[in-house]
Amino acid sequence: MTPSSEERSQMSVEDFEELARVAPETVALEFINGKVEVKPVPDQLHGAIVMWLLRQCMQHRPELALYPEQGLRIPTYRSGRARADGALAPLDHFVGQEGEWASPEGVLMTVEVTSHDRDADQRDRVEKPSAYAAAGIPVYLLVDRESSELIVHAEPKGGTYRSVIRRSFGETVELPDPVGFALDTEKLKEYAD
Repeated sequence: MTPSSEERSQMSVEDFEELARVAPETVALEFINGKVEVKPVPDQLHGAIVMWLLRQCMQHRPELALYPEQGLRIPTYRSGRARADGALAPLDHFVGQEGEWASPEGVLMTVEVTSHDRDADQRDRVEKPSAYAAAGIPVYLLVDRESSELIVHAEPKGGTYRSVIRRSFGETVELPDPVGFALDTEKLKEYAD
């Protein structure tokens, strides 16, 4: 008999939320696939990339906002809690939602910028795309600092993204609907490390 996701989980979602609430500012916690994950505090280049993307979103889609470090409830993915580097949604979308973990409903795109830690590969390239696709988030944008490329995941179905497009820093990247604009990523070449 296969154990249920709750039986495999390190703790309950409620216990995780309490732990995350009292965690020091030097760490960010996520609850993915029943496991507590420590997300490293971003370095300065990470922050610069998120700010660059935030400005691009504001210029192209002023009716939307890219909410940095947004906590999302991913109930369709084993009671997970993910903290996106950015969540693109309508202005004031999260107003009225209680606590730091919001529903992913209405989020048009999630963004992750890889960090230089041992868990980045599993977390940003494997677990997060699955979690975001399972939650029905239309677009997942990964800014991969290791490979100096942007990876656009789109068309979620059955817990996976059916479309995955890779573009090197410096190339134009088309973000499909419902995001619906192109990014000129020349600036990201300055942030390659």
